[in-house]
Order: sequence, then structure tokens, then C-alpha cells
Amino acid sequence: MATLRERRTYREQVLRVLYEAVEGNRLLGITGAQLRRDLHVPEQDLAAACTYLAGEGLITVDWEPGNTPAMVTLTHEGIRHMEAEEEGRATGPA
Repeated sequence: MATLRERRTYREQVLRVLYEAVEGNRLLGITGAQLRRDLHVPEQDLAAACTYLAGEGLITVDWEPGNTPAMVTLTHEGIRHMEAEEEGRATGPA
């Protein structure tokens, strides 16, 4: 089982990779297989991260049998979250 720090890292990575892959377009998504390849996250931890993010309203997930993400997309709120984070990095501390 992943530690709290690892779980937070996995969730941040899922959002970042998804946001970069779809370029902020909520009509696009990526497959769970692509996320696993890009992140090198254990399947169980990827499923947990996606479940958490979906519960927060940041992503939507179409599930395959076995609790495996088939397709993952950002929600409107997920895009706003990532844009605010990107904006914060751009205007970071002086």
C-alpha cells in the first residue's frame, strides 16, 4: 500500500499528465493504459488515485472490469484547478 506522500504524488501526476496530454480540452481524454505507461504507477495505486480525483470532481473515469481505468478525462473543475496551479507557478514568489 502506498504511503500518504506517494498517494498525493500519484494524484498530482495523474492530473498533470492528463492536463498536458489533452491540452486543457475536456472533450479529450487518455486511456488508463497510457497513464500507467507514462507514470509507471502500480495499477492498484492508479485506480486509487483516479477514484479519489473522480470523487473530488476533477476527472471522470470509464472503468474496465477489475477496477482498471479505461478512459480518463478532465472535468471543467479539473481544468480550472490545473489552470490555477499553472498560473500560480507562473506568478510564484518574487
